[in-house]
Amino acid sequence: MLKTIESLGDLTGKRVIVRADLNVPLDGTTITDDGRIRAALPTLTRLKDAGARVVVISHLGRPKGTREEKYSLQPVAARLGELLGQDIAFATDTVGASAREAVEGLVDGGVAVLENLRFAAGETSKDADERRAFAEGLAALGDAFVSDGFGVVHRKQASVYELAELLPAAAGELVNAEVEALRKVTDDPERPFVVVLGGAKIADKLGVIENLLTKADRLLIGGGMAYTFLKAQGLEVGTSLLDEERVDTVRQYLETAEQNGVELVLPVDTVVAAEFSNDAEPTVVASNSIPADQEGMDIGPETAKLFGEKIADAATVFWNGPMGVFEFPTFAKGTESVARSLADAEGYTVIGGGDSAAAVRTLGFDENAFSHISTGGGASLELIEGKELPGIAILEEDHA
Repeated sequence: MLKTIESLGDLTGKRVIVRADLNVPLDGTTITDDGRIRAALPTLTRLKDAGARVVVISHLGRPKGTREEKYSLQPVAARLGELLGQDIAFATDTVGASAREAVEGLVDGGVAVLENLRFAAGETSKDADERRAFAEGLAALGDAFVSDGFGVVHRKQASVYELAELLPAAAGELVNAEVEALRKVTDDPERPFVVVLGGAKIADKLGVIENLLTKADRLLIGGGMAYTFLKAQGLEVGTSLLDEERVDTVRQYLETAEQNGVELVLPVDTVVAAEFSNDAEPTVVASNSIPADQEGMDIGPETAKLFGEKIADAATVFWNGPMGVFEFPTFAKGTESVARSLADAEGYTVIGGGDSAAAVRTLGFDENAFSHISTGGGASLELIEGKELPGIAILEEDHA
């Protein structure tokens, strides 16, 4: 069990540091998807209503320990203020004079946002002492800590792990909801349990596949990773994405699936094109007839129909990774079809963050059509893989 906000006691007048995941996509200073900001609202609202003085910390992008204006959290703080309906104090640093001034100026129910954590090298340092020194600077600004950035709980970073050691700590509403939803999938899923995996890189999902071959009833493989599976069956994949080094491993997975009675379903047809472009002419071919000079860009209509049938009677469905190059409208139909199949399914449906969550929003689906949409692609995959997540383990009630 995770320690909850209730365990922190009366929060009136207390400075509560909230590690959120506000790593939203930006076009210049314009936020193109505010889903992660909205996901932080339940915890922030609860703390505000409890009279806490809320200090929000987060990263944005991947600055390398130095300030980069394009990764400033200022536009995010502005959007958060709009959503909360109140003025937000913004600090131009993390543990310096501006942060201290912003925190000291808070009243009960007030909110401050500190600048991007990753502008400080100590946040992501591989040196535990450096991380701890930075965490101590953050801890000096608060009386309690709430971890609510699920997208980073698989990282041993100063604001995720060491800060939770230094202050009374608890899981926020989002982290609790994420862990509960994903454990419902991993620990004892209702059956049939169907997993849909896509995306470009098979290397990112090897551990997940290995674990699921002992748990899932059906494994549907699409996206760029499918071509390594097709190659492992001895098929021509043209110029499609291919991980040559993993072909033998994937061949073993095919054998293991058969031995374990797991139905492993691969694309039966593929949308191919001569070049990687939205304007490229799409052609549908059987998956065993991909031309040598063509690249697979999406699952074909027969595969979309097949995947829909395999999802329809599922009691539990977990989906991670698009079925094709969904950023190009010409090649988004497979991803859209799988999303619609999940939306229509009567079972418990979980979308495992990352590009899958982005695709659902980009394609205009009602988020309420799914049981749970994770905010953390990497974190959700590692939980599904069965790994211990540092930022979760530190919040367990029995953590020493």
